[in-house]
Amino acid sequence: MAQKSESEAHPDPETEGPTPVAPESLSAEAAAAELERLAGIINTANDAYHQDDAPVMSDASFDALKARNAAIEARFPDLKRADSPSEQVGAAPAEGFGKVRHAVRMLSLANAFDAEDITDFDGRIRRYLNLSEDAALAYTSEPKIDGLSLSLRYESGRLVQAATRGDGSEGENVTANARTIADIPHHISDAPEVLEVRGEVYMSHADFEALNARQAERGGKTFANPRNAAAGSLRQLDAEITRARPLCFFAYAWGEVSEPLADTQWGAIERLAEMGFRTNPLTRRCDGPQALIGHYAEIEQQRATLDYDIDGVVYKVDDLALQGRLGFRSTTPRWAIAHKFPAELAWTRLDAIDIQVGRTGALSPVARLSPVTVGGVVVSNATLHNEDYIAGLDNNGAPIREGRDIRIGDWVQVYRAGDVIPKIKDVDLARRPEDSAAYSFPETCPECGSDAIREPGDSVRRCSGGMACPAQAIEKLKHFVGRTAFDIDGLGAKQIEMFFTAGEITSPAEIFTLEARNVDLKLQERDGFGETSVAKLFAAINERRTIPLERFLFALGIRHVGQTTARTLAATYLTLDALLAALKAAVADPEGEAYAELEGIDGIGPTVVRELLEFMAEAHNRTVLDDLLAQLREVEPFDAPAQDSPVAGKTVVFTGTLEAMTRDEAKARAESLGARVSGSVSKKTDILVAGPGAGSKAKKAAELGITTLTEQEWLELIGGG
Repeated sequence: MAQKSESEAHPDPETEGPTPVAPESLSAEAAAAELERLAGIINTANDAYHQDDAPVMSDASFDALKARNAAIEARFPDLKRADSPSEQVGAAPAEGFGKVRHAVRMLSLANAFDAEDITDFDGRIRRYLNLSEDAALAYTSEPKIDGLSLSLRYESGRLVQAATRGDGSEGENVTANARTIADIPHHISDAPEVLEVRGEVYMSHADFEALNARQAERGGKTFANPRNAAAGSLRQLDAEITRARPLCFFAYAWGEVSEPLADTQWGAIERLAEMGFRTNPLTRRCDGPQALIGHYAEIEQQRATLDYDIDGVVYKVDDLALQGRLGFRSTTPRWAIAHKFPAELAWTRLDAIDIQVGRTGALSPVARLSPVTVGGVVVSNATLHNEDYIAGLDNNGAPIREGRDIRIGDWVQVYRAGDVIPKIKDVDLARRPEDSAAYSFPETCPECGSDAIREPGDSVRRCSGGMACPAQAIEKLKHFVGRTAFDIDGLGAKQIEMFFTAGEITSPAEIFTLEARNVDLKLQERDGFGETSVAKLFAAINERRTIPLERFLFALGIRHVGQTTARTLAATYLTLDALLAALKAAVADPEGEAYAELEGIDGIGPTVVRELLEFMAEAHNRTVLDDLLAQLREVEPFDAPAQDSPVAGKTVVFTGTLEAMTRDEAKARAESLGARVSGSVSKKTDILVAGPGAGSKAKKAAELGITTLTEQEWLELIGGG
């Protein structure tokens, strides 16, 4: 089997893995720094996996990284970033295909790694639904295919469109390619008028080996594993190449439907099979968590004998009405979870330690390793997290690895279960060279020579050079043009590096003056450019002179303001002018109403507020912002999904004890109807829902004349009474 090499990887230091310190031992500052790095890691990994079909980490690595992120977010909910792994699905569609907007988002799954996680999953569902421990609750259990997610849209029984998952909201149009797959019917009978069938495209082991043998004979590209081969084959611009490659498809879910397929998950899967779709024969219906764990063990034993790759088992609540009540988090359904298989380890030599600098000035150590195969992937880089981790300490000075430090020349154990660049788990002191010396972490920035300062409570040492540091400046620009920010076709990381090095783009505004300056720059005469490519680049830049508010906010690269936080701010203030006015007022009066309203936004904590206000208070940032806005046509107001409900667009606060539903379910229901849920009462609050035990919030609502409803009145208002 061909192997993917990581020897050429140059990790962005902001995508280095988290410190190994347990979440409960982290300070708020250390947790924020880790979440920032984790966000970058997931973005890099998602692009490599979903766009390039060339993953730089195993699924176990990706899963463990997301699990650590979730654990930190659970302990520090106010630090949650929008570009956190918990808020992202897949990656933006690649260039070369038409884009398809999914009628129903294609979400990812939360992960579990042991039996205790499954028991907790069952417990969370019961608490959310107010079900007792002995109440009947059935699930379905099915192998998790390691392939490429695909959505098939049928209208009047005819296949009209096929799309990859992409970033969950928008995927690639691969209709012509999907029509070449034998498992995908072009016509189905006894189906709803509109039916989106979802499943996984994969390649069998036998077909994969045969394909790689043919590719090698022709001198063509060989693939690292069947998943890469399947993804690369489905995403060919020439459908005839796809036709020549043996792809398979398992159906296991659905998106938009004009009428329900069944009352249960099990019944819906049976219905899909009756329509002619291939469904996995190992799928079972299980009563309770112990039955799920038992089925997991059965599938794990069969894993090596299957002719396709699986990386775990997926559990779903069987009752579709309960699925509807449980609903969704931002990127995952509450009613499903993936129970993943464990990862792998390997030993190799640490040849060098490099220090890299990211867009927030973080100095991140990277281990350069003698290449070693871990889980079918050749690894030559690993994260060393920070100086404490190298020294064998956690952030509080307590020993990890029994106090064993890491030195150049050591034999180290590499663990692909937490980072896009795998991490070092342990050190073999018996093989340590006699002349080895403890590693001395730099106290000055290797890029600009500025002091590298570690603030009290922070796990990361940061360059104090700010935008004067070229590493920080260039990484901020790369972030600005990234796919989840301005997403300018033809202007990626490599182009930013070229323009920045030449001094031609040093701030976001200069991107939009590039065309006017081309009289002197003459880009069309440079290597790698031409009249057509330059024209396309300028067209792409001009297209982004109009951008949605949430993308604009995320693109600014304000620390701790990721995609979810940016969207929350956009949904709260609706326009950039309103947000900037609120921020300026909060800067001017930290004790005033604008500051209190900021802190009261559900999901916006004091750390985010501090970063926002520090950004606005810095004169250089205001200049950068003003220059950028002068080049844009419009920052579009937040476009909330149209809602035909009496609470759409209203701000709701829940207080006291809710009896008919849990607080989580109440919040999710309100948001699904277009309401904004806040954690505090202010003049902008429209409705207070007060259960028994309501205290200061009810009193303040009465003082402000805010409509106050009982839980039953609220349910009657939204049609749930």
